[in-house]
Amino acid sequence: MNNRQIQEERIKGYFLDAAKHLLRTKGLQGVSVRSVASLAGYSYATLYNYFKDIKELLFRCVEDFCREAEAFVQERSRDAEGGKARLRATARAYAEYLAGHPGDFELFFLERLGELESRVETAGRITGLLDGLCAASLEACVAEGSYDPAEAAAVMEELRYALPGMLLLYHNRLAPREEEAFLNALDRELDRIFR
Repeated sequence: MNNRQIQEERIKGYFLDAAKHLLRTKGLQGVSVRSVASLAGYSYATLYNYFKDIKELLFRCVEDFCREAEAFVQERSRDAEGGKARLRATARAYAEYLAGHPGDFELFFLERLGELESRVETAGRITGLLDGLCAASLEACVAEGSYDPAEAAAVMEELRYALPGMLLLYHNRLAPREEEAFLNALDRELDRIFR
C-alpha cells in the first residue's frame, strides 16, 4: 500500500467508527451524512469521496457488526461440549450479543434493506449469520444422532424466527423490560427448543 491508500483507509475508518458509534448510541435515527461526518471530524461532502452514500457506509457497518458478533459468539460458546450443548450455547450467545447491542439489532432487523445498495448481499449476510454460527454444531448433532436432518432443519428454523422475535419485543421494551429477565426468558425458550 502506498501512502495515499493508507490515508484513504484511515479516513474511511474514521467514518466507519463514527457511524458505528452513532448506531450504538443513537440508533438508526441518529445516523446521517452530517452526523457521521461531524463525529469523524470532516465535512459531510468529504464522506462522498470515500463512500457512494450513507447506505454504503451502513453496509460496511453490517459487515463489522457481523464479525464482532461472530467473535463474541465463538468466545462465549467455545467451552460448551459438542452437539446440542454447543448449539444451545451458540444460540444463546447470538441473542445475548444482540440484546446488548440494540443498534446492531436495529440495523440487522429493522432497517429497510430495499434501501441498501447491496441489499441481496446484506440480507444474506444478516440472515445467514445465525445459520453460519450454528452449522457445525447442527452437523455434529446429526452425526451423533441427536437429530435427523429434518429435525435439525426444524430446530434451525425455530431459532431463526424465535430469537429475532424475542429481541424485537425486548428492544421495544414490551416484554421483558430488564436484561436479566430477558436472558431468563431466553433460557426458557431455548430449553423448549432443545427439549
